[in-house]
Amino acid sequence: MSKTIEIRTTQNVTIEYELAGLRERALAWILDTAIVGFAYYLMVILVVMVFQDVDNMWGVFIGVLMFLVYFLYHICFEILRRGQSPGKIAMNIKVVRLDGKDPEWSDVTLRALLQLVDSIFCLGLVGGLLIKTTSKAQRLGDMAANTTLIKLQSATYAFRLNDILNISSLQNYTPVYPQVRNLSERDMIFVKSVLTRLNTYPNQAHEELVEDLVSKLMPILGVEHRPFNRIDFLKTLLKDYIVLTR
Repeated sequence: MSKTIEIRTTQNVTIEYELAGLRERALAWILDTAIVGFAYYLMVILVVMVFQDVDNMWGVFIGVLMFLVYFLYHICFEILRRGQSPGKIAMNIKVVRLDGKDPEWSDVTLRALLQLVDSIFCLGLVGGLLIKTTSKAQRLGDMAANTTLIKLQSATYAFRLNDILNISSLQNYTPVYPQVRNLSERDMIFVKSVLTRLNTYPNQAHEELVEDLVSKLMPILGVEHRPFNRIDFLKTLLKDYIVLTR
């Protein structure tokens, strides 16, 4: 069963994400390691071609170069791509801080350094065990940097990261129900939870729950005519609330 986490963004909006699983993280790491390995191989060939007389000192440099390439690869990509390396992009996952901000240099550097402990030196056993057993799917690097990995797209949840980022201001979106400001954040979290439950477990009980929720919201919002599509109605309320309360 997939794990989820709620993160409060810098706009003071609480969003629920599905955490990246061990499989996605492992495949992303394997792909990144393959890319790093290929880049390292090319760099070693270049060093040997330029400096044909490779002595023990150069051997030490080449060994240090391996770790340097690995660390710079992860640090640079996760900063420039806001939490995504090529492997993570391929698996559609992303590093996020638990306070809703994008990872900073110190965060990604700490994550990369602690990969030596929880991923490389122990063949991923410690990292995998922690990802499977901790509530926020965090390995040692995540715990130290206060980060975790989320899925950017998931059919399980009504809203994705891109859906939220595309709503930038009132200038490019006109709220349909401005009276939604009468509702509290707790109310909207409940609305989102109801949609999630219906999408995850589409049964009669959750259909009735949606029906009851719409019936209770109509008089509060002053909506006289019953919405034709209850799901779209609730999703619109969520979008309106995010825009109007940011």
